[in-house]
Amino acid sequence: MTVESPRWLSTDELRAWLPLGGLLLRLPAALDAQMQRDSGLSHFEYLVLASLSEAPERTRRMSALAGLANGSLSRLSHVVKRLEARGWIERKACPSDGRYTNAVLTDAGWDKVVTSAPGHVEAVRTLVLDALSTEELDQLGAVARRILERLEPGDARNAFPG
Repeated sequence: MTVESPRWLSTDELRAWLPLGGLLLRLPAALDAQMQRDSGLSHFEYLVLASLSEAPERTRRMSALAGLANGSLSRLSHVVKRLEARGWIERKACPSDGRYTNAVLTDAGWDKVVTSAPGHVEAVRTLVLDALSTEELDQLGAVARRILERLEPGDARNAFPG
């Protein structure tokens, strides 16, 4: 049996990877802190509400919502339960297929998204977008979609069209 040696990172690869690793740790924490401070929501809770706000009739299947919010159905169920308790989401049987459950954004949930969105957008601009040129933004989106495609083949094209 032949043991292959690890494909160690080159100096150039390390120069790209190490800051990306730091970004992957710090950016979610910064976005979460902003949402908690300004809206009393976790970033994940906001993503769930925002995703519903953009859906037709403010409704998505729970399974599709979990994919868009990049979470498991189990995690999503816990979050939706908290959001239901606040009156921002309702769960309803899917009228076209009763095997599925839909999450529906209530009017109060819509109001919460509307009041929370400006702070989130400002944080995204301040922390990420304002630091990049138009060309760099295009490159960032293309790179992110390519990496997402390796993580979830087919999902990146559907959820994040380029």
